[in-house]
Amino acid sequence: MNIQRFTAPTSREAMNKARRAFGDSAVILSTRSSAEGFEVMAAAEESLASLAEHAADTAAPAARVAQRAQTAAPASAPVSVASDTEAMAMSTLSFQDYVRERMLRKRRETLQGTAAPAAEPVRRAPPVQAAAPQPAPQPVAAPRAEPITIPVQRFNEPVRTRPTPAWEDSQPATRFATTDDNRMAVELTALKDMIEERFNTLAWIGSSKQDPIQSNLMHKMIRAGFSPAMSRAVLERVPTDAGAAEAVRWLMDVITRNLKVVAPGAGLCDEGGVVSLIGATGVGKTTTAAKLAAQCVKQYGAGSVGMITLDTYRVSGFEQLRAYGRMLGVVAHLAHDRAALKDLLNLLANKRLVIIDTAGLGQRDQRIQDMLDVLDIPQVKKTLVLNAGAQGDTLDEVLTSFKAKALHGVVLSKVDEAVKLGPALDALVRHQVTVRGVANGQRVPEDWQNPDAAALVRQSMGTQGKSAFDPHSTDMGYFFAQASSRGIHLGASHV
Repeated sequence: MNIQRFTAPTSREAMNKARRAFGDSAVILSTRSSAEGFEVMAAAEESLASLAEHAADTAAPAARVAQRAQTAAPASAPVSVASDTEAMAMSTLSFQDYVRERMLRKRRETLQGTAAPAAEPVRRAPPVQAAAPQPAPQPVAAPRAEPITIPVQRFNEPVRTRPTPAWEDSQPATRFATTDDNRMAVELTALKDMIEERFNTLAWIGSSKQDPIQSNLMHKMIRAGFSPAMSRAVLERVPTDAGAAEAVRWLMDVITRNLKVVAPGAGLCDEGGVVSLIGATGVGKTTTAAKLAAQCVKQYGAGSVGMITLDTYRVSGFEQLRAYGRMLGVVAHLAHDRAALKDLLNLLANKRLVIIDTAGLGQRDQRIQDMLDVLDIPQVKKTLVLNAGAQGDTLDEVLTSFKAKALHGVVLSKVDEAVKLGPALDALVRHQVTVRGVANGQRVPEDWQNPDAAALVRQSMGTQGKSAFDPHSTDMGYFFAQASSRGIHLGASHV
């Protein structure tokens, strides 16, 4: 039998060598990868035909020997191992058929309850090809060999070999997405959004330059301290047929309608209950508490007010509140923890208004959450005291840190010190919190006003004089480069 081995770097080259050696009648016997490359075992179809005839001639006498051995042994005795040994002396191809039949016969005997007792395990001997029958030296059981299959395929049929590597295949292989691919997709999406935003901004600035009324309103809002995002969100809705004066009035009306303020006669003193004043350091919480207490004492008497402080950090913090209480005829109490606060609230349950003063904490202080947990009592109304003269980003941080959505309202303090009210009103509109009082000085209780949205907007737009921070016409592209109207929610009925 003429069997040859062909080795090449790739499977295609090895197949081509076999085809050149045996022609179109080449038969692939096996394929595998080796250290030398891809190895193919092939032979001619005529050689396989002669091998099949030789296997048939060899299998016939072996089958007759096995049949005589089975006839000589009794039915109930164990199967003779000598017959197995004689049957093993056949070619490789017929040995496969014999093992297959032997296993089927044992399985049938086991199912019928006549299977022979299990024999001791033996070592497997390599198959002997075309050897003469030899007597067995000792009884052994038939080897439980797995059937061996030889893949025989014609050259003109598709050859089933190992999966072709990606570098050998002419077609691009499917590749799964990796972390780098996901990161690249996110970056491409962000880049696309940025390009779209830049083009929209340039288009909007170009149209604003062609419209002198809109350009004038844009300068006015930026000078007043409003953010570019809110300015663009409002100016995109300016009526196209409005004149200069009408556009200014429309702009102020839109901001007024979107600024939430408490209704007249529904202030903190009129509403009553338990009010806690929270906020950053130095915004005037203790002074605001004294102003509220003075108003309630003036309307309902000294017995209608109770004051509690949680300020155990600041030096003389409790003494300051107690001094204001002596002036008003109100006793100030000190609570060190949540349990003491609950006891004092039960003690002052008959008061019309109970004011809780807290320690000032910066918007980045980790103790803010601890303080909010102490005040997490159903009847306590958390009111944030906000410095009207603070920078816009600072106001955003303060509102975020003190959980603006969970607040009962906001008190604008130091309005008299603020050069521009635009940043404060801008933050209040974007965070949608309600203004419940305005403190515009240090006098107690004179410097206190109920909030008026129209008055606050007029005051914010009435900025006079020039400032180093005022924009010029050439600066509009810089101001609105990062501006986006997304995230600014203006009610349909408020525009």
